[in-house]
Amino acid sequence: MSLSATCESVAQKRTLSSLLAGHVMKRPKQEDGKQLQEAAVQLLEQQQNLSSLLQEVGGLSPPASNGSVSGEALQKIPQVISGSLLASELRRQAARLGVPVTALSVKTILERLKEIIGRRTEERDEESRPVLTSSQRVQLCVLMESSRALLSQGALCPRLLWRSYRQEQEQPHLEVVQQLHGHSLLSLKEILESDESVKWWLLPRVKDLCCWAPPLEEDKKVQHHLMNTVVGVLVETGFRSSDEPMTADKKTVLLCRSILDDMLFWLLDGVDSSTSQSTGAGARLWSELYDASLGEAAVSPDALQNFFTHSLTQTLTYKPQLTVSDAITLQNQWTFPKTSRLLTSLFRRLAVIFDVEQLLRRLQQVLETLEVNWKHVLCFLSTLLVYSRSTQGCLRELLARLLTSAFESYDLESMITAFLLARQGALEGPAVFLSYSEWFKVSFGGANSCHANSKKSLVFLLKFLSDLVPFEPPQYLKIHILHPPYVPLKHRSFLMEYVSLAKTRLADLKESVEEMSLYDDVSASGGTQDQAVQDVEKAVALFESTGRISATIMEASIFRRPYFLTRFLPVLLKPRLLPGKPDARMSFIEALQKADKIPAAQHSAYTEACQKLRHRDGGPSCGTLDDPLQVLHLQLEELRELVKGSEAERSAQLSRVAHTLGSIFPDRPEHLTGQRVIQLATDSPPSSQLHLKVVDMILRVFCQCLLDASRTEPPNRQSDWASTSVSVLLSNTQLLSSLLHRLWHLLHHQGSSLEASHLLGLAALLVHLHVQVTSLVQLCPSRLPGPVSVSEALSSALSCRTRGDMLFGVRLCVAAVCYGMSRAESSSPEQPHSYIPSPIFKKLLYLVPRLMPECRQPPPAESAEERLWSSTTDSSSTWRRTALRLWRHPVFRQLGHQPPCQLSITEWLTCELQVSRSEDALTDPERLEYHQWACLDHFLSAAERDGGCEGNTRSLMAHLLHAVMEHQLRSGSAVQSSQADTCLSDVLGRLQDLVLDEEIGALYCGGSNTPDVCDFLFELVCQRLSDTENVGAELAVAVWNRVLLALPSVCFIKAVTVSGRKTLDCSALMKHINLHQRRVCAAAGGMSFPVTSHFLKGLLRAGARYGPSEFNKCWTQISLQCPLLLVSTALWWDRLAAVATGRRDGGGLPEPLQLLSSAHQWACSVRKGQLLQPPPALALVLAAALYAAWRTAGGDLSSALNVLRPERDGRHREVLVYLLFLAVSSYVSGSLSPQVTPQCLGSSGATGADLQSLLQEWSPQPSLRLCSQVLALLADSSDWLLAFKPNGMKWNRSSATAKRNGVSSAAAAYKAVAMVTSEQLTRLMPWAFFSLLLQQSSELLQRASSCPAFLLTAFPCYTQLLQLFLDGPAPSPAQEVLGGAKRLLLRCASDAAPLSSGQLAQLQSSCADPELAAALSAQLEPGSLSPEMDFL
Repeated sequence: MSLSATCESVAQKRTLSSLLAGHVMKRPKQEDGKQLQEAAVQLLEQQQNLSSLLQEVGGLSPPASNGSVSGEALQKIPQVISGSLLASELRRQAARLGVPVTALSVKTILERLKEIIGRRTEERDEESRPVLTSSQRVQLCVLMESSRALLSQGALCPRLLWRSYRQEQEQPHLEVVQQLHGHSLLSLKEILESDESVKWWLLPRVKDLCCWAPPLEEDKKVQHHLMNTVVGVLVETGFRSSDEPMTADKKTVLLCRSILDDMLFWLLDGVDSSTSQSTGAGARLWSELYDASLGEAAVSPDALQNFFTHSLTQTLTYKPQLTVSDAITLQNQWTFPKTSRLLTSLFRRLAVIFDVEQLLRRLQQVLETLEVNWKHVLCFLSTLLVYSRSTQGCLRELLARLLTSAFESYDLESMITAFLLARQGALEGPAVFLSYSEWFKVSFGGANSCHANSKKSLVFLLKFLSDLVPFEPPQYLKIHILHPPYVPLKHRSFLMEYVSLAKTRLADLKESVEEMSLYDDVSASGGTQDQAVQDVEKAVALFESTGRISATIMEASIFRRPYFLTRFLPVLLKPRLLPGKPDARMSFIEALQKADKIPAAQHSAYTEACQKLRHRDGGPSCGTLDDPLQVLHLQLEELRELVKGSEAERSAQLSRVAHTLGSIFPDRPEHLTGQRVIQLATDSPPSSQLHLKVVDMILRVFCQCLLDASRTEPPNRQSDWASTSVSVLLSNTQLLSSLLHRLWHLLHHQGSSLEASHLLGLAALLVHLHVQVTSLVQLCPSRLPGPVSVSEALSSALSCRTRGDMLFGVRLCVAAVCYGMSRAESSSPEQPHSYIPSPIFKKLLYLVPRLMPECRQPPPAESAEERLWSSTTDSSSTWRRTALRLWRHPVFRQLGHQPPCQLSITEWLTCELQVSRSEDALTDPERLEYHQWACLDHFLSAAERDGGCEGNTRSLMAHLLHAVMEHQLRSGSAVQSSQADTCLSDVLGRLQDLVLDEEIGALYCGGSNTPDVCDFLFELVCQRLSDTENVGAELAVAVWNRVLLALPSVCFIKAVTVSGRKTLDCSALMKHINLHQRRVCAAAGGMSFPVTSHFLKGLLRAGARYGPSEFNKCWTQISLQCPLLLVSTALWWDRLAAVATGRRDGGGLPEPLQLLSSAHQWACSVRKGQLLQPPPALALVLAAALYAAWRTAGGDLSSALNVLRPERDGRHREVLVYLLFLAVSSYVSGSLSPQVTPQCLGSSGATGADLQSLLQEWSPQPSLRLCSQVLALLADSSDWLLAFKPNGMKWNRSSATAKRNGVSSAAAAYKAVAMVTSEQLTRLMPWAFFSLLLQQSSELLQRASSCPAFLLTAFPCYTQLLQLFLDGPAPSPAQEVLGGAKRLLLRCASDAAPLSSGQLAQLQSSCADPELAAALSAQLEPGSLSPEMDFL
């Protein structure tokens, strides 16, 4: 074989790499390089294919080293040789062919590139790939490395390579361009500068790349890298900062920007039109390139910021086809939720590198200098507002600048921009920006607004609003009408023109101002029903957060009544299944009902509909769960047999039971961990019939298992079957809830019907639930404050009202405590209380001494070895024997001294006051004996840490008093409590005994330092009443009055020693009456007859003990400092006279009472028309006597009033003013809601005949006639005004001031009225003022309104009346009185005599109605405007 043949055979079988690799096993020497190069040249002469050689040389890689030569040495040899060998061969071939070496290199590279790219057509489904395959990419990288090697040897020209490539390829491959750029052969910037048609082919390539969906993760990375590289070069080239770019650079910059703009427009076209799925995906992919990390750190920060600014501007100005009118009309369709996510994502990415101030400043510049796409502008603003909280403040500043600029230069562009931006913010909701109505009121509703400076500004604003009317959505027109801009009175006609135009437009749109949303939510869809739903939701939310009905709702119920009745209430009162515990919506409805804002028929229909839904609502059908129920029954029976079996078998069976229970009670995963609060409905079980059957089955099997286990072993020697069984129940929240509901109803309603086996099983289950359950229970309706433990919730079901309840409770508690003590012996002998529920233990401490008198004495020593559980399960033993053994057990006695298990006197009283006397287990004598032992022997002597009183009788009295009041307050009203069949009278008897003991002890221990019982009682009551307010305080006073009537009357009169002499002190009594009794005054400013009689009896008894002079002194103090008692005595004197005479034991009445009797005789004579000299009594007493005579005479005082004319006697005027006050008080009381009046009367302490008399007296018509008759006598004087402002009686005016204001200097004489007026009456006096005047004849009304100081009284009364209606509730009719009062004041203001500047300023400052204030300014101010400027 020849050498050439051998060489050819070797060349065909082995490559250059393998040849080189075969020699690297030898250690190279320095002289081997030249020999190796000569051998390679000899070999190349045999291989003339340059393309194959180019591939071969470029693909050199070091083989796996198995010898001692290092990897670095292996890499150096081919890298050094490849470039020189390839360049040498190319030069040799170029010399042989006579062509430049660079041209041959380009030709060779393009041939190889064509081979690589051309293979794509041979692969299946690869024609549409915008990138190469992984194998092609490897070969292309090899080619690029070889080309770079040729470039380093000077054998390649990159520009020539690109020109040649472009001649052969019309659409250059994007990845080839990226490889040329990445391998530093030819940068993309150079291509952009040299290739004039680059835009023509680059845009399609980039779009194809964006729309391509790569199938592999590797392809996705290549796609992202390609796009990032191209965009990075375009951005850096087109937006780099340069002061004076060259002409060529300018051309390239414009080209780069043009390409980027075209891609942005392609993206925006995809947003605005319905494109294909691939195009939409491509647009999303392109939008992701707008990122701060653009170009992989190849883009400078300045270029990136310039690019984002330019792109934002282009987006905002893209296709500015929409006009301003279009924006106004279509704006509500451009909110953030309705905007394309692609567009909002683009805005977010463009804004990420700027702060909000920069963005809004740029937005303002664009709006001022360019035509914009309003949709993009407003969507951009919405995106900023939603994603950046700081945008709201910056936008408000921008709007303020725009309005200022608009009114300074009367620029419509700035004006419309401000309105559109403000409305766009409002459309996103109040959580994002101000509502439009609020912004409009803030911007234009005040006298300091931009438009209020001049007439020109005002006309500019109104002209602008008028021009918007044809395009305005109706909700904005309604806001402009309901909240108009501030307009001075003289320019009011301009506003009326706009209002008329807006109303006409609304009529054309068939819209009504009445149907506008209460809370001005312009972001709503526009439907009236949707507005009402949103109004209801916001009203309920505000009520839940504030606890009060919002002023908006109160105003709507008066001024927007059609919308309130026909839209708002139907949505609010939509029937639904009501929860067990009242939620915020139910509480809101109740508050509206109390405020008389819901018609009775509508509320009744709502209640009935909700009840029907409740009855119709049933549990799930059990038809599909019959099989699981049967399976569960069999599994539980098998579990019963395994109670004494192996633990493994029992655990396996419990697992099966748990699985079956899980199919019946599907529970949510989040309920399996953490502490839960279970809602326990005590009024009705919420479980379905299926769940009820399952729970009963579980309880029955548990009781049977307990009996089976207890026949041989006590609980402390049994296995843990009970605890593991309970743990299965606890793993399911729905099952646990149903179990607790069933247990509560069994204990509360069916306890007496349970057998002994059931009772033992339930007792053991209670103990295990106490130990193992960590969830809290919320009773609905609430019986206990807040969520409580399971044991406390279930123990509340054990009622102690009747004998049967007590017997069941004591048996259950004995069994539970015995079981817990037995279990504690094996589990935690050092802490037995951990197995004993403290509520159950306390219930036992209450019941055992009550039912077993032998347990009231200290127990004898008892052996601790007594087997309590055997006595519990023994059928021959009784519960009394077991209870006695338990009571004497040392562990039980030890537990009784631990704080969690101690029964305090407060808890004892709470239980005792729930007992029904008629069904009590004790007779009356037995109960008396028990109460005396409990109060005097047990709790009085017990230490305070043990729940006792430390021997302090006053502390025991305080506990009794607090318990009695708390019990009656929980009952709802004093009237109901007084008729309840409870032990309240017995507890009151014990309080009476203690008070008498204290009172008698004070007589014989006068030198004691102990505070008087009078001071103690009043201080105790004052502290109690100070904890409640308003209605709660009134009910608390009524409850206290019932206790007060049960105590000795003399104990409320204090006796003190002064200079060795006993004297009476009524200061505590007067303070109490003025502070508390005044809250529950009945009609005509008086206390009820029982309370008045009780206090008078106490005074008479104390006077009889210490002498008549002491009584006279006390009554003098009462006349000056406590007029309420004085008036009450005068009002009830017809019935009190016999009481006072009887207390004198045949003697005469004291002088003050004789004077009171004379006043009544005078009143009776005057009532008959006899003119007599009035007795020297106070005018208030004479007025009260006259009022009592009027009440007795059936409502006729015409004869008396004929002889009591003010001009006949100066005292007559004073008596008539007081009589007017009493009549007005009666009129107000009679005008109250009939649902409120009897309750108030009952809470005042009046019962029987007193209640009936007061109900007749509180009829408003007789009182109204009396008011009119008295007013006719006083109308010409200003004194009658003082009857309507009790708080004003306390004013200390000098004579000059009083005379100047038109008020009689005798006003100080009427200050007693303020001390007999309740807070409720004072609040309603403004209503009484106008209600009374509006029902008078025109002549009398003219006289009354013409008296001096009428306006000074009427205007503040109107302000208070308006506030009264906003706060609610107010007597009916509400709207008629408010409207009539306003008309009356407007007429009086026009007819009134001129007032001084000080008086005018006083009226304007107190007037909250702008219309009345304007009327005052127009009619009373000198040089006022023409009265024809009416702005109504």
